[in-house]
Formats: sequence, C-alpha cells, structure tokens
Amino acid sequence: MPVTLTIAEIAEAFPAYRVALVVARGLTIAAERPPALAEAIAAIEAAAAEDLGERPLAELPELQAWRSAYKAFGVKKTSYRSSVERLLKAVQQGRGLPRVNALVDAYNALSLRHRMPVGADDLALLAGGLAFRPSRPGDSFIALGDAEGRDDPPKPGEIVYADAGKLLCRRWNWYQDARSATTPATRDAVLTVQSLEADPAPAAEELCAWLAAHCGASCAFAVAEASRPAVTVGP
Repeated sequence: MPVTLTIAEIAEAFPAYRVALVVARGLTIAAERPPALAEAIAAIEAAAAEDLGERPLAELPELQAWRSAYKAFGVKKTSYRSSVERLLKAVQQGRGLPRVNALVDAYNALSLRHRMPVGADDLALLAGGLAFRPSRPGDSFIALGDAEGRDDPPKPGEIVYADAGKLLCRRWNWYQDARSATTPATRDAVLTVQSLEADPAPAAEELCAWLAAHCGASCAFAVAEASRPAVTVGP
C-alpha cells in the first residue's frame, strides 16, 4: 500500500522545511548491532566528536535553525530540543549514541552524520495519511517509555507529526509516541529525514543503503517541500 505525507499546513510558515519520506520494507532488525554496523557507527561517532570539540552547540547552523523554528511555534524551554541536538550533545559529552537495535542505531548514526532529525515508525501501526501540521483539539500523545501510558496532549499551535488517528511525534521531532514505535519484530517501517537547511535527499539515499546492508530492507523515498508539499511512496 502506498504511503502518503503532506506538509501543506506548515509549508507557508516554514518555507525552508524539507522532509524525505522513506519507506523500508522487508526489514530484519537485529537486537544488537552487527559487527559491520558497529564499526561504521563508531567511525561516525569519532568523526562527530572530533568535529564538535568543545564548540557550543548553539553555534551550529543546523541547530540554530531548529531552535528558531521551535521558538516560532511557542517552545521556549531549553529542555525541548530537536532529536538531532540530543544526539550531538550525547556524543560531545562522551556518552556516545544510545544502543537500541540495528534499525534505530543505524538511523541515529546517520542523523548524527548529516545533522538532520531522523525518526521511524512501524508501518503496520499507522493509519491513513501522514502529516506534519499544527496540533488540533483532540490530539493525543503517549510518550515512548511512559509505563503508565498517560495522555500528554500537545499545546495549541504546536507542530506535530501525525497519522489519521494519533500523534507520532510531539514538538515536530522532539519525542516519539509509543503507539507506533518500531521493535525488532517490525518488518516494514516509515522513516523521515528532516531539514531546515540542506537537501535531505543525500541523507535519505545513504539511509536506504544502510538499511539494505544492515537490515536487508528494500527502500524508496520522496522529498516533500514547499513547492511540492504532498508526496507518495509506494506501492
């Protein structure tokens, strides 16, 4: 079944925003990093740490763009940062990238390399078309990792990522909803590579190559942007 994505509701307010919609099918996700993937991730971590040094993250143009975008829809707390900023901070502080599974570890590494937020959802757990849009009354959000499953709905005007029935991510790319999270049992996934600066297509191409090499997947992608706010990847 084709997967559709639209950014039409936010394209005017954020004309530089581009997102690559990646559909990966036939995944085999190892619970631990295979040796070749572990080696590649270690190289990316080392290169990122050397490049960052002790440079303040606020000086990075990619993060400046996301911080400005977050402020534009009302996020002022410094505890709310884009997902890629958290990865960069972890590597700069010597903690390295988190270890989750081969899929998550792979896309986190490429997020770090390209300094673009990357996320994934289990295609089998999605309903209807996907959209980056302002929040709406009735939107629900259950944070990944919340054992109590509490609803934490978005603030009015917050940019969210959603399918037809639920949120997939709050504050644009800040934190994922539990109800669509990938696991080692996931066979088909939808990923997004997001940018307010550079073209996300090269990162999406590399992501597809990595998922083929390390998870046995077949991938296709398309890029949504202001001039083409709706895209479909199928079948």
